Amino acid sequence: MKLLNLVALGMVLLFVQACSHPLEIVGEGDIVSASGTRNCTLENFTAGSLYCTKNLVAGAYQETYSAVPRVGWLFDQWGNYCTTATVNQCSFNVSAQAVQSVLGQTMPPLKAIFAKYKLTGPVQPDFSINLATGFDAPGYQKKEFFLSGTAQSYTPSLPLPTDGKLVVTADPEVAGGNYKTRLVVLRPIDAGQFNGTVIVEWLNVTAGADVPTDWIMARNEFIRSGYAYVGVSAQAVGVNALKTGAATAARYGTLLHPGDSYSFSIFSRAGLLAGETASVLLGGLTAERVLATGESQSASRMVTYINAVQPIEQVYDAFFVHSRSGSGSAIRQSPLVPAISYPSPAPIRDDLGVPVMVVQAEGDVINSNLTARQPDTSNFRSWELAGTSHADAYTLQGLNDPGDGSGAVAMFGYMRAPSNPFGCDSPINAGGHHWALQAAYDGLDKWLRTGVAPPVGPLLDVVSSTPVVLNRDANGNALGGVRSPHVDAPVATLDSVNGGIFFCRLFGRTTPLTPAQILVLYPTKADFLDQWSDAIGVNVAAGFLLPADVNELEAAADAWQFPN
Repeated sequence: MKLLNLVALGMVLLFVQACSHPLEIVGEGDIVSASGTRNCTLENFTAGSLYCTKNLVAGAYQETYSAVPRVGWLFDQWGNYCTTATVNQCSFNVSAQAVQSVLGQTMPPLKAIFAKYKLTGPVQPDFSINLATGFDAPGYQKKEFFLSGTAQSYTPSLPLPTDGKLVVTADPEVAGGNYKTRLVVLRPIDAGQFNGTVIVEWLNVTAGADVPTDWIMARNEFIRSGYAYVGVSAQAVGVNALKTGAATAARYGTLLHPGDSYSFSIFSRAGLLAGETASVLLGGLTAERVLATGESQSASRMVTYINAVQPIEQVYDAFFVHSRSGSGSAIRQSPLVPAISYPSPAPIRDDLGVPVMVVQAEGDVINSNLTARQPDTSNFRSWELAGTSHADAYTLQGLNDPGDGSGAVAMFGYMRAPSNPFGCDSPINAGGHHWALQAAYDGLDKWLRTGVAPPVGPLLDVVSSTPVVLNRDANGNALGGVRSPHVDAPVATLDSVNGGIFFCRLFGRTTPLTPAQILVLYPTKADFLDQWSDAIGVNVAAGFLLPADVNELEAAADAWQFPN
């Protein structure tokens, strides 16, 4: 047998000080010797067997030990010896003369350390390929890690409740739950800039690969306020896209995902790592608050996580649910049997004990047929954003927004000369979604810091339901809801209706007002700027826009060539 991580003979007298060499087990596993005569099982160790506590050495000490984890555990590392090993074997080759010279003494124990999950990395080379457009930030360090272990699935008690209060039990840990996934971490290079809050995002896989949707939409707020961010490849679609992609297979070929029934457990592990004291994941930073977030399909999984897993695991300090449907995702699905779908509607449970913030675009309210609505409470807030769609021009523009105001100018320009990148029936929405989203993140973070909840958001004004019809002003913009200058000082009609390929219905619609309509509303540019500025001020005072965004919004309007 080839000896791996051979202990150098020159180091013998440094670590071999006796003819007794204990074996120690941390976690759950066994130490198996190649000769078969020096085994230390978990039961042996627990019972204090001499096989483990003494492990007498007489004559030459030539042995290779293997650390073999029990079900649900994995080998993490060796302690005292072979500490740089990347495999589960540790070998000794000590002469009889060296052992004879230190008879009667005891060596430090060889520790086999087992863990429920293991973090490796940063993965090298550092981002040799473009992992995901938008994973960049000035003043931030970007690293990638692999997370592996055995995830659990969950079985809910039936029938499923209609109040969101799922009761689930963790299924026995089996080899079928083995996984290896990746985490993308961005943190301030200057540790003094870290604000103590970590955003852990369940990466969205609707496009067939991981997309950091809320990092894209709210990254400017995350960066300027000093958040740390962890993007989690929680679902099988994202992991499989990485491991099979022509440009990514070499880096990610060893990834493994057991199926989305296990995704909730994987997401818990990521949150635990983010919340550790002097977290390795965060480069030694210690999180004061760990906040979970997910958008669209990931929001549906967040609903299920909140209702079923958080009460058991108690990992996260708060939840941000962005653009949810009326239901949650299945807690148990194929290939597990039986697959159990989630009923609709699926309210978020009211006994969670940690803050939950829900942000709904106008299109989400319509498409969920109001089933995602529920009353605000001391631990729950929901905002409905007028003039917004599930995704919009900023979902694409935000990838390249440097945060210097140019993104706001581009977005204002899209209201007057809208973009149609997918060839939809109409140009896509260019509303104020991401500015309100940034205010919502700030509100949730302050809620955690101070105990003061974000403001209650007015509901969108609904004329009728099934299907939902919103009450609209003379320009076609929705009434009610959380407002923005884009709908209160309009230069376009902004709504969530569009046709064409699948993505079109997610990206909504922009219909520019004609120059004649503009001049009726605002006889002069000064009149427009006054109304735009007033709308900004009202929404900042209400808590639906951040003061940090005022200058770029005003500058974007000021740059407009009125009228066009």
